[in-house]
Amino acid sequence: MAQSNVRSLRKATGGRYSKMYRKKKARDMKGEPILARVATTIKSKVRRIRGGNQTTSLVGAVYANVSTGKKTKKVKIKTVLENPASRHFVRENVVTLGSIVDTTAGKARVTSRPSKDNIVNAVLVK
Repeated sequence: MAQSNVRSLRKATGGRYSKMYRKKKARDMKGEPILARVATTIKSKVRRIRGGNQTTSLVGAVYANVSTGKKTKKVKIKTVLENPASRHFVRENVVTLGSIVDTTAGKARVTSRPSKDNIVNAVLVK
């Protein structure tokens, strides 16, 4: 379903604004979200953004750069254990910022934005 970036009809208090200040425009439409999932192969997607520029988004994540404080290792991601963005993302193995993933080195918390940065960086959780 398409979503719009136009101001809501409701105020933060729950009251309504008196009227719309303008109609909805096609340029106000949001794009579909690109979710990075744990996969068997690394997959990226190049997409067009505003101004004709391009950005690369991670679609399939296999490895994570896990930092222990002093050293950083490239380890394989097994599964997603927790995700603060949505509890349904755990079932779907969606990796987002702040999610806890199970790796071969142990549990790690993701510190990067995989769908924006095209990489998974994490810190080992004790």
